[in-house]
Amino acid sequence: MTTGSDAEAPHLPVLLDEVIAALAPKPGEVIVDGTFGAGGYTRAILATGASVVAIDRDPDAIAAGRALEAGHEGRLRLVQAPFSSLDEHVEQVDGVVLDIGVSSMQLDQAERGFSFRADGPLDMRMAQAGPTAADIVNTYKASDLTRIFGLLGEERHAGRIARMIEARREKRPFTRTLELADAIETLVGRSPKDKIHPATRVFQALRIYVNDELGELSRALVAAERALKPAGRLVVVTFHSLEDRIVKRFLADRDETVAGSRHLPQVVVKAATFRRKGGGIAPGEAEVERNPRARSARLRAAVRTDASPRGDDPSVFGLPKLPAISGER
Repeated sequence: MTTGSDAEAPHLPVLLDEVIAALAPKPGEVIVDGTFGAGGYTRAILATGASVVAIDRDPDAIAAGRALEAGHEGRLRLVQAPFSSLDEHVEQVDGVVLDIGVSSMQLDQAERGFSFRADGPLDMRMAQAGPTAADIVNTYKASDLTRIFGLLGEERHAGRIARMIEARREKRPFTRTLELADAIETLVGRSPKDKIHPATRVFQALRIYVNDELGELSRALVAAERALKPAGRLVVVTFHSLEDRIVKRFLADRDETVAGSRHLPQVVVKAATFRRKGGGIAPGEAEVERNPRARSARLRAAVRTDASPRGDDPSVFGLPKLPAISGER
């Protein structure tokens, strides 16, 4: 099978062969690529003869994909929107794939502010709208920053870093990525044995928070449940333990039949809406060597049953309790 790794694709999609095997797209089917990015999964799905509705909230990703859309004679439709709203843009579909987190394309553009490998504005917004990472760093109290860094970055120095930020910003607000990264490194220090930069976890936490990535994932799973046909396939690739935990909890919950309370006069039984397909799949050594960003990836897949969607509150799947984000999103 062609996996779509043509010259148009500037970045390496993670677990591509495994994603296509789990999705099993066929000519005439409609697949939702909920995280279009650089289009790696979409190209591979199109190569099977299936049609794709590709969603991305980043206007740059949508603009970059227009040539691909024009070249596939109506089999590709691009939608600029958060993937949590996928069921608003499609009716019953045969498959949904979600590749969670930031794309290589975003990381590699210094002006987007996702990385401190090169200096750029402290931005990190996928949709290029709403509060920036600089807004969060310069306005949130230290206790809220501590929760964000600790819960979303699992940063053991979260409190120290938050208090340093609160003190430093009184003299001059943080506006640049290297400015924040250097301040964290100066505070925490860096041993030659350290595998990652001391600012890595804080940057990860800010990115996840600014873009409400865990909330988006939880809502997207429920949206996929509504959008998939019976026997439709759900495939999710995560890159962080918090994301993977949410997916595992969702699929475990949906793979069980749930009965109402025995104390009520009438018991309501909620049938299983998905059947899991195996456990988590990790990339092999060859892929990790070829693409180090794949190291932490996990793929989980499930097949939709014919039961009605449950429509639960997505917060039940393990979202950490965080400060409400300031401003309009």
